[in-house]
Amino acid sequence: MQTPSPDSSSSPSPSNRPKDQGRNKAKPWIITGSCVVAAAALYFGGAALISAQVPANASIAGVNIGSMSQDDARAALNKSVVPLAAKPFEVQINSQSYKMDPVKAGLSLNVDDTVADLTGYEANPVELIDRLTGKYTATASIDVDQDKLNSQLAAIAKKADSKVTEGDITFAEGKAKLVKPVDGVSLKQDEAAKVLTSDWRIGAPAIELPSQIAKPEISEDTLQSFYDDKVKALLKDKVSLTSDKKKVDISAAAIAEAASYTPKDGAPAITLDDKKLFKAATTNSEFSSTAKNARITLSGGKPTITKSTTGLALETKGLGAKVLAATETKERTAKVVLKTSEADFTTADAKKLGIKEEIVEFSTPYPTYDKVRTKNLHAGSDRISGTVIKPGENFSLLQTLGPITVANGYFSSGVVESGFSTEAVGGGLSQISTQLYNVGFLAGYDDVTHKPHSRWFERYPAGREATLWEGQVDMVWKNNTPYGVMIQAWVSGDRVHTRLWSTKYWKVSQKSSGKYNMTNPETRYNPADKCVSESGGQKGFSIDITRNRSTIDGSKTLPPDVKSWTYQPWHKVVCGEKP
Repeated sequence: MQTPSPDSSSSPSPSNRPKDQGRNKAKPWIITGSCVVAAAALYFGGAALISAQVPANASIAGVNIGSMSQDDARAALNKSVVPLAAKPFEVQINSQSYKMDPVKAGLSLNVDDTVADLTGYEANPVELIDRLTGKYTATASIDVDQDKLNSQLAAIAKKADSKVTEGDITFAEGKAKLVKPVDGVSLKQDEAAKVLTSDWRIGAPAIELPSQIAKPEISEDTLQSFYDDKVKALLKDKVSLTSDKKKVDISAAAIAEAASYTPKDGAPAITLDDKKLFKAATTNSEFSSTAKNARITLSGGKPTITKSTTGLALETKGLGAKVLAATETKERTAKVVLKTSEADFTTADAKKLGIKEEIVEFSTPYPTYDKVRTKNLHAGSDRISGTVIKPGENFSLLQTLGPITVANGYFSSGVVESGFSTEAVGGGLSQISTQLYNVGFLAGYDDVTHKPHSRWFERYPAGREATLWEGQVDMVWKNNTPYGVMIQAWVSGDRVHTRLWSTKYWKVSQKSSGKYNMTNPETRYNPADKCVSESGGQKGFSIDITRNRSTIDGSKTLPPDVKSWTYQPWHKVVCGEKP
């Protein structure tokens, strides 16, 4: 029997080692790897599940869509947020508010992109925790149509843009008023578009848009301080002017009348008008000038000049500065100077007017049996006689005669109103109006306004006459010559006379078309309380009057002056209602 060798009797060879011995050594690694894979699958699967829904407590424009599915979130946004996004929102430009229409401005909510941004796959554990715990910040996705946005910003700019306006201080009725300065504003449209594109949020507070601001030269605070310190002191009380023993008070109202706001070198300032203060100080006061004006009067039936004389008058120059300085003192007193002065209207001025010769005379008959009407003719003639109209001035008959009242020397007499005879204070003064219209017409003066009677009176030249009614109808002509003119008017015999004194300047000729378009009278009924019955009979007609004017020396000719008028017939008037 063979005895086994020591090397082979106790240990098996490697080739004879049990097979399961090697597998038992590899199993722990397989188990560990499988666990990692399973855990990773579980984690990423959970991340996908979490990412597929909207984060908890997420909201867009105040509408909560937290933990919703994508479809539910889109439905909620379309229902509640899209209409909200279409509502006008507020923008501010230099602190001024303006409404903007997001639809017209091309701003809208992109629902799909908003939901996609909220539900995009996320594997970061920190972000996932935020989604689950409600700390996730939701942001709406906004679409912007740049062309529409630019167009709406241009429209807003038209409202908002403005030029800088300097402040002012105005004076009226004895009081001062401060007008605040206003900044100039210019919307920076390109920058504003960028701001809205990046910052607009649905339902968010107003957005301040960038703008260029131009500040006034004098700020509101500076102007307000000047007003409080200087202007209020200016009008606090009167100012006394003194010269030797003479004294005159200038009222606060007169100071305000003379004041004006005149900023200088970027600082507010007030100036006082010398002439206005002079007038306030010298009207019926101790400072009234002792110089005497020249006068042109009718003496011996023709104009006569009474010479002017010199006298003492208040020094005008610098008066405003003196009064202004006085308003800043406790005493409010200014010392002034009286100096020798010429009259305002000197003898030379009077001679220069050239009122030296008769240039026109005109007269019309009047009904001497109407004694009251005759009194009005005398009163009107006396009031206008001696009136001087300087070159370039207008002569208004109503201003010269008025007021036409009993207290002023006029009487109630016959007039024509609305085509009917009646009575009114000043009846007959239309004859004075006709007189003055004709002397102005024949002298070549410009007709400013006049109105012929509604029906023709035979005592007047047809087409060359004028009525008068206080407050409604005036007779005005303009002295269009380099000379003054004086009116002389009187009543004598059975005629009313008017004469003009001046220097002859215009050569005047006139032509009448004669009467045409004759109309027959009718019977009219007048229910007025003061009705005057009339027999009527005279026909109505139209007429044209053409006036031609050229200067005496032939150097100037004016275009023909044509006046047309239509007179009503003298209807038969029956007092009372029509049967």
